[in-house]
Amino acid sequence: MSAMSFLGVAVELWLVAGALVVLLADITWRPPLRVLGIIAGLSLAGAVTASVAQWRQAVVDGTASLEFSDMIAVDGFSAFGGLLIVVITGLGLAASWDLVEQLRDRAAEFIVLTLLAAAGVHVMAAAANFIVLFIGLEIASISLYILAGYTREREDADEAALKYFLLGAFASAVFIYGVSLIFASTGTTSLYGVSDYLVSVVVLRPAVLFVGAALVIVGLGFKVSAAPFHMWAPDVYQGAPSGIAGYMTAAAKVGGFAALGRVLAVPLSTYITDWAPIIAAIAAASVVLGTVLAIAQTDIKRMLAYSSVAHAGFILTAMVAGGDGLDAMWFYLATYSLQVIGAFAIVATVGGAGEGRSPLTDFTGLGSRSPLLAATLATFMLAMGGIPLTAGFAGKVAVFQAAIDAGYLWLAIVGVLAATAGLFFYLRVIVLMYMQAPAMAEAPGAAISSPQASLPTQGVLAVTGAITIGFGIVPWPLLDIVADALPF
Repeated sequence: MSAMSFLGVAVELWLVAGALVVLLADITWRPPLRVLGIIAGLSLAGAVTASVAQWRQAVVDGTASLEFSDMIAVDGFSAFGGLLIVVITGLGLAASWDLVEQLRDRAAEFIVLTLLAAAGVHVMAAAANFIVLFIGLEIASISLYILAGYTREREDADEAALKYFLLGAFASAVFIYGVSLIFASTGTTSLYGVSDYLVSVVVLRPAVLFVGAALVIVGLGFKVSAAPFHMWAPDVYQGAPSGIAGYMTAAAKVGGFAALGRVLAVPLSTYITDWAPIIAAIAAASVVLGTVLAIAQTDIKRMLAYSSVAHAGFILTAMVAGGDGLDAMWFYLATYSLQVIGAFAIVATVGGAGEGRSPLTDFTGLGSRSPLLAATLATFMLAMGGIPLTAGFAGKVAVFQAAIDAGYLWLAIVGVLAATAGLFFYLRVIVLMYMQAPAMAEAPGAAISSPQASLPTQGVLAVTGAITIGFGIVPWPLLDIVADALPF
């Protein structure tokens, strides 16, 4: 093990450097927005290169390692997490570019916060120490709190940011208290140190350790909006600007699940029989509550928020298998993240990138008003519902198979039933778009609007739509990759 290798933090260095250059350029030069976009794009390109280099070292060369005094892991898990969050950040910025243009003088800070959130998420994926994990969690969380209320002219945006901040701060306190109890039980905050301790020492009274582990799961469960820690999500995503809500959803999921996956697979793997039933209960509650509550929504952003609760449950379904379910977790997480970014990009196009509420009636007759937007949104709805020949179907098969292999057949059955019921609210959007007259969404005598996606949004929809269909028809390339995206 080397004491320090900058490859271990190369992704963060590229992202933070891009954020600093954007901020300094805006202060000293006031360049056009497209220049700031180019700087951010170069930063993301460098981060992708760094992730590929980490993958080559850890997976291809087989030399995974712990860097910076065993604080940062360079392995397939962190490399794939870095690649995923960087791709999501690029797509999220492109999808929110209409919002960036509306922000004008505040656009640079918006880009900076997006890049810093990505850096925090990768720290969560690469952390080999609970303290570093907490630092990454806070960097990502604080950036997302601010992004939620960035259009401060709207009261619902202020409300969203405040709720997110207050509940997020409480969840962070729960997490760090859990870490303190784990430290009290094992004498270390290193994930691998805890693992070594629990393998070599028989803990006769593990109550403190179990309470600490439970609190860590609760803290991270809030970040991924798993039930019953999900109540913040609908209000936050409805009040947040539509242009950035998709990125917020995807980034929070990637960071939270990356951290939870490493924690469950490394330090707590010895006690999988103790925590797996708890994860199974949270997964079942998430898929059921998320599905039932999504059915009752009349706002598409709230519907997608409750849908994200259900999808958190589907991802947790794979995690009952511990390390053996991480490949299914990554596959589902990667494909769902792209779907939700694409879906929110269309919501922003139809209802306005800086707006909050987006009633379902806004999508009435969209099939005749904007056929391409409607077809793409229908693709995302079908994928989230798990219809065959979409990546959503392949992801559900993967997570259900992982649960069955781990002996949780009942959880897979609950997931299948919830996925079937969830088709109701996904198909309802398709019915509104294709089976209702456009005039029903308009005021009497008003001209029928035909929303058009901007060029960056068109690019986002093309990429996310192609991946959703492509990995639905041929999922094996991604499945082969995520099979190596494991902690060492």
